[in-house]
Amino acid sequence: MIANFVNREQQALARHLRHSIPQGIIPLQHAMERGWRKAARHGDWPRWAQAIKQLPHGQGHVLDASNDIVCLGHAHPDQDLIRRQLLELHPWRKGPFRLFGVHIDTEWRSDMKWRRLHADLPELRGCTVLDIGCGSGYHLWRMHACGATAIGIDPTPLFAAQFMACKRATPEAGVFYLPIGIEQFPDLASAFDAVFSMGVLYHRKSPIDHLEHLRALLKPGGYAFLETLIVEDCEDRCLVPVGRYAKMRNVWFIPSPSVVETWLARTGFDEIRCLDITPTTSDEQRRTAWMRFESLSDFLDPDNPQRTIEGYPAPVRAIWRARRCR
Repeated sequence: MIANFVNREQQALARHLRHSIPQGIIPLQHAMERGWRKAARHGDWPRWAQAIKQLPHGQGHVLDASNDIVCLGHAHPDQDLIRRQLLELHPWRKGPFRLFGVHIDTEWRSDMKWRRLHADLPELRGCTVLDIGCGSGYHLWRMHACGATAIGIDPTPLFAAQFMACKRATPEAGVFYLPIGIEQFPDLASAFDAVFSMGVLYHRKSPIDHLEHLRALLKPGGYAFLETLIVEDCEDRCLVPVGRYAKMRNVWFIPSPSVVETWLARTGFDEIRCLDITPTTSDEQRRTAWMRFESLSDFLDPDNPQRTIEGYPAPVRAIWRARRCR
């Protein structure tokens, strides 16, 4: 199953990139194959693969990602069957989707984040864009609906399986997924028209290196979209949690907005603009039938929801748009 899927995706990737990034085709194909083969070694992969095999294989391009719910594939007459197979890929973190007619009410309302930045996107028609830490690929489909060829990377095997289920509904779409981290991404200098890094920066031990990597991947004049946790109401401050933050073990730096903008300027960006600052609420992140584990309400102090369970300020996220200096 993996071999056939990867072969089709490699061929489709070559067709979509032959004019925009011809020098990147072979390195991306090799990275794609390595990533998918590694994902398939996960202990749960046989169960996930069996569930995906039970899904219909889309014929034609059936895709509507212009609205909040990304709709993929024709509605199947046996909705219970589809729902059972998709629940084998639990937990679904980022969405929402409607896949073969079944509504997947994911933990995160990723459409809310998309609405915060959509009005400030450059023209994406005919562009090639990269989404770093793309989860199961919700935003890739929104980018593709704007006319872009969208490539996402995320090393999480379950997210790869969820993307495979989605791509099964729309096999011809110019949306591609590499199950790798940014460290394994090919060295493609000045290749992308836009690069998205949303919910990644605070997981990086070296945020400056991450921003420099984003800049290197962009064409001169291309735009980076950066979303990260921040600390409000303070200048030039960066919170470094001791231990966990909101029960997350891998949060290293939570900067103030002024620190983010200094980092961006120092790493070669201009036209730096903060698009949005929004506290994370249970309207956006919550437990659902498709994600039955702990969620935001479990990460906050029950007596003071303005603080995390560890006593830090509750999550607030901000989005920036910044241009790579020419």
